[in-house]
Order: sequence, then structure tokens, then C-alpha cells
Amino acid sequence: MSTGAGAEERMPQRGAGSSDPAARLIAELTRRGLRIAVAESLTGGLVVAELTRIPGASLVVSGGVVAYDTAVKQSLLGVSPELVAREGVVHPEVARQMAAGVRRVLAVDGRRADIGVSTTGVAGPTEQDGKAPGTVFVGVAIGDDIEAVALELHGDRGEIREQTVRQALDAVLRRLGAN
Repeated sequence: MSTGAGAEERMPQRGAGSSDPAARLIAELTRRGLRIAVAESLTGGLVVAELTRIPGASLVVSGGVVAYDTAVKQSLLGVSPELVAREGVVHPEVARQMAAGVRRVLAVDGRRADIGVSTTGVAGPTEQDGKAPGTVFVGVAIGDDIEAVALELHGDRGEIREQTVRQALDAVLRRLGAN
């Protein structure tokens, strides 16, 4: 746990913030003793910021990697250069590889994060890799089970990024059976 000198974090109360997906996720992770790591592209750190907004998050959030540049996705998170060359970065397998890679990269005391979540996609205003704005993939890795959730979102750049954050949290809650 990394808190400042004299800082004290309280564990979230069970059921606290039931309409707040970040509060629900932090409470569920705390209850289960699980740690989460986040790899973000189009959201640029918004997912981990939303999680760490909740008191007690340091008990369960290992951290986040903003892999906005494709080279960082490859060198740090282990995304396949061949996959990127063939499909681009807006692809479900890229989301899966990012989610799996961040669990390894943000290991604490040699223990991989229990859950990896990732975001990759197009926030706009223009297309990327031939994909329209609002084309987003969220990766969720828990153990050997890694999935990608495809999203087709609408709105301006800020709205797409905001919706992606909510969808990423909801995807993890669903996988945990807590949604």
C-alpha cells in the first residue's frame, strides 16, 4: 500500500456507493482480497483515476499504465508487433494482450495482479486504423481467462472516453458476478 506520510486509508464499507461502479468494484475487490491493474490507451488514465477516487483503493489497486503510444503497448505490455502490423491497435486481441500484460508489469512483491483491465479504441474525432470513433475494446484478464468486450459508443471525444471508463468498470464487475 502506498500512502503518504501520516495518510490513512479506510477500507470501503460493503455496499457503500451501490450506484457508483468504482465504489462497488473497490468494495468487491477488498472483500475478496484481489488486486487490479489497469492498462489504458484511449482513456489516458481515467480508469485508474476513477478507481483511486475511492477511499481504500490502495488496498486493491496495483496501479495503471497509460500505453498511449503503440510502441509502449508492445515494449512494456507485450502486445504482439505482428498483430499490430496486421490489425492495428484497435482490435480485441490487443485489448486481451494489454490486460494480460499489465497483470505482469504491475506485479507487487512478485505477485501478479489478480485482474487486468485494459482499454483500446478510437475516441475521435477522426477514425484510426480504419475504425470509426466510438469503436472500443475493453480487455479483462482474470487468471487464464481473458476476454475482450467490443463496444460501439456514440458522442464526442470526451463522452466516448467517459463511457469507456464506465463500461470497463462494469465489465470487471460482471466478470466477478458483482454487477
